Amino acid sequence: MSDDDELLPPELDSSPCLQGEKVAFTGILASMTHRQAYELVVENGGTSSVHVSRKVTMLVVGEEGWPLDEEGKASVKVEQAVDLINSGVPLQILKESEWLRLLGLEHRERDVHRLFTPAMLQQKLDIPVGVVRRWERLGLIKPEQRVYRLPYFDFQEVAAVRRLQEMLKAGVPRDRIEQSLSGLRLLLPSVDRPLAQLEILARDSRVVFRDGNGLVEARTGQRMLDFDSEWVDSSPNLSESENERSAQAGLSDAPSTIPIPTFGVVTETTPANWNAEEWFDHGCGLLADNGVTEAVEAFRMALMLCPDDAEIHFYLASALYRIGNVGGAMERYHVAVELDHEYIEAWTQLGCLRFETGDSQAAIEAFDIALTCHADYSDAVYHKATVLSELGRNDEAVVLWKQYLDFDQEGPWATSVMERLEAVYAASAESVESVDQITQGEHELSDS
Repeated sequence: MSDDDELLPPELDSSPCLQGEKVAFTGILASMTHRQAYELVVENGGTSSVHVSRKVTMLVVGEEGWPLDEEGKASVKVEQAVDLINSGVPLQILKESEWLRLLGLEHRERDVHRLFTPAMLQQKLDIPVGVVRRWERLGLIKPEQRVYRLPYFDFQEVAAVRRLQEMLKAGVPRDRIEQSLSGLRLLLPSVDRPLAQLEILARDSRVVFRDGNGLVEARTGQRMLDFDSEWVDSSPNLSESENERSAQAGLSDAPSTIPIPTFGVVTETTPANWNAEEWFDHGCGLLADNGVTEAVEAFRMALMLCPDDAEIHFYLASALYRIGNVGGAMERYHVAVELDHEYIEAWTQLGCLRFETGDSQAAIEAFDIALTCHADYSDAVYHKATVLSELGRNDEAVVLWKQYLDFDQEGPWATSVMERLEAVYAASAESVESVDQITQGEHELSDS
């Protein structure tokens, strides 16, 4: 290097930001496909690798979901990277958003942190909206923000819902999952997001988590010797060193069986003594378990005690619709928006029912009210566009479909929108390239 080079201001250094870096990826990327990521690495002077080795200098962790395997452990690539770092290899582990900032792609970073409505989660993960809202009410997932009554969830909560879904598929009953994770608040008060902060596993229809000493059953606080052994108390008969380790894990004071709050289930009271909240909670639990007829009666009992609660009317409407009582559902949605004019979910559902019963103009008016309250409400945008298309008003529908793709690029609704756009442009003799321009930013699932 010459003296002139040494005096060159840093901002004039034109070296690509990834020059000399060998980059690998793990997990699902939220901002792009893995192939696009590999191309970006090359464009910025680096080389890419599909494997983690001693030659890799950077591992980028996708933020669409946690890079976990089916057992709830860190992905193989993350474990390999940690082992290499511990052995002295100069390797960095970066979150996708950190990597995007390194490349100066702030707009992509914003895409990483896009938000999802309950309906979008239903479409994306095949979890009923009612279950999503119930998990939110129980504090198992937490919205990033709330617009009126509508919760919005970030990618971390998407990952949490995915983990809950996996436990359901593993055979753990829903009520046990809810009670176990809610009980962790008493067992580990410092943990407010157990699905993100702990290694949560499903074992023998139970929810367990792993600490430094092994497995602990989340609902009771009892320690598990190994995957196949009997359950033993976590606190009695521990040595001093074991007690110290348990204290570090937040378990030293945990009794062998901790008091667990229950939700949607009667404990000390009887139905005759339930208040409106208890009946409502019971109805939500029944609805989540497909006990729809019983849920209707529970919500009606709640309304007898609290007739002016818009949310109870909304949930009753949902239950009535599921048993085929469209007229009753429409009536309850009307009451919900009369009690709370800015109940945008109720307006949107009312619009869907109006369209279903043949009143397209009333449907559009309902969607418009929801969008007047919240112009970026993706559910209303999607449904209004669908109605406009059915009425042959494709020009107006296309504008809204383009708007919807600003919110969602990978769920079933997004796929439907792209297919509809392709049909519209094909019918108008537009080129395929026009559709590609509209759908730029489409996020494909990683093939990793």
